[in-house]
Amino acid sequence: MDPASTAATGTDSWGRAQLSNLYGIFVLSMMMFDGREAEDILRLAATSVTSLSPCTVDAMYLQTAGQLRRSTPNQRPDAALDAVVSRLTGDGGRIRAVNGGWRWAFLLRGLGGVSGCLVLRADAAPSTDELFLLKVLGQQTAAALNSASLHKREREHGVELRQLNDERAAANAELSALVARLKQQQNVHEVLTTVSASGAGEPGIAHALHELTALPVVIEDQFGNLRAWAGPGRPEPYPKPTARKREELLRRATALGRPLREKDRLISLVKPRHEVLGVVALIDAKRTAADQEIFALEYGTTVLALELSHQRNLAEAELRLHRDLVDDLIVGTDDESAYARADAAGHDLRGPHHVVVVQWRGRRTDDAVAEAVSHTVAGLQMKSLTARRSGMVVLLVQDRPDGDGLHQALAAQLGSRTGAIGIGGSCETPCEFPRSYSEALRALNIRQGSRSPHGATAFDQLGIYRILDTGESREEIEAFVREWLGSLMDYDAQKHADLVRTLSQYLECGGSYDETAAALVIHRSTLRYRLGRIREITQLDLNDVDSRLNLHVATRAWQVLQGRS
Repeated sequence: MDPASTAATGTDSWGRAQLSNLYGIFVLSMMMFDGREAEDILRLAATSVTSLSPCTVDAMYLQTAGQLRRSTPNQRPDAALDAVVSRLTGDGGRIRAVNGGWRWAFLLRGLGGVSGCLVLRADAAPSTDELFLLKVLGQQTAAALNSASLHKREREHGVELRQLNDERAAANAELSALVARLKQQQNVHEVLTTVSASGAGEPGIAHALHELTALPVVIEDQFGNLRAWAGPGRPEPYPKPTARKREELLRRATALGRPLREKDRLISLVKPRHEVLGVVALIDAKRTAADQEIFALEYGTTVLALELSHQRNLAEAELRLHRDLVDDLIVGTDDESAYARADAAGHDLRGPHHVVVVQWRGRRTDDAVAEAVSHTVAGLQMKSLTARRSGMVVLLVQDRPDGDGLHQALAAQLGSRTGAIGIGGSCETPCEFPRSYSEALRALNIRQGSRSPHGATAFDQLGIYRILDTGESREEIEAFVREWLGSLMDYDAQKHADLVRTLSQYLECGGSYDETAAALVIHRSTLRYRLGRIREITQLDLNDVDSRLNLHVATRAWQVLQGRS
């Protein structure tokens, strides 16, 4: 073959080899641009280096956070090389090899700047053609890294955009829910404020809460008495807890500071200051009450607290007016002034009146007792003037009051029977009130000093005891009763008999067998037997005038001492 043909053949072989290498780089480039991560692109470039040249990859770097960081973490650290690479400019260049040979750093620079670096090593410098192919590989790698960076930023922006959209959608949903909740709360505010301003009182507030929550609503006073009910399912009769259970419930609700769930109820305290004025509760057996119902309950409680505080202020103003008037009346004042002041207070003093004193023991405050007395008197439709005085409540009551009925009603209100009531004699004119007040205090003291200290005693029921008892003669009276009835009292205590009451009733009936047997609900023969036993035990003749008188006085005193007057 002639030299010209040989040269042409060599040129063709070189061209085909170059085209083949360039085609390989093109295919590799397509693989680099298929959405790979930067580390994968760099590894693809590194695997192609040996097919394009006699070089091997000494180190790979990626641009991260503004610095070229080694992407070959398995290799030993080479701080000197890292420092050299960090100072490279342009497209890189040859760098010194520690053990001799050839070493070159290709900075992978694209439109966005430097994206990485390939450090190659060989025993000898590659040919011009091989160096060209390596530079082409570096350019394609740089472009692929730049593209990967753009794709990564797009993905991050897409994720951020989706997050922003999700956050906006969540914010819009939350805002919509907040607007709806505010509208509902505004409706609660408007409805309850309107009801409060209308003067509908506790029943109106209970009804409005029922309409707002669709749950039955109950309003109770601090003692557990029903004040108002709205909605279905009202129990009849309305149950009232014991005083101990009630106090425990109020204590737990006070400590919690928000509505308390107690079985099928959500309970909120009406407590404008430090004193509990009442309780509002939603009957929620299915536990369906949510935030909106609880808001309505709390706002309703606030409105009710204002209502009850207003009522309390009016009552206290009225009580102060009454107290001043009552204080003057029981101390003594002229009739004309008394009538005029009572008329101004809305009470007619004309006609028979009685002074009544009420005192309750235990943990009840004077305010609680005074409020309970006011509610009870109003409920019993008793026309009266009421005032607090020296640890008790004083009433000026028109007509004779039912002492036992008043005591029972107050015990129900206060949840305790530990109270006594004294009722003075009748007064036809205001100037007689001091005497009736003194009589009421005496009746109260006698009741409290008896063996049954809780209940009501009227002064005119004391009979002869009014003469016997001066407040300082209690021991003499007890000794007198013991002298005449002691043997019968001992017998009754030992045998569980009823001879003292039998004798008392016999003497009250003037010695009539028929009336006595009917009053005691026993047979005449039983009465005859008992009277026989009384004669045997006392060794007294019941027909003797003196014995009969002393026994009658002793049984009357015994009744008072027993609290049976």
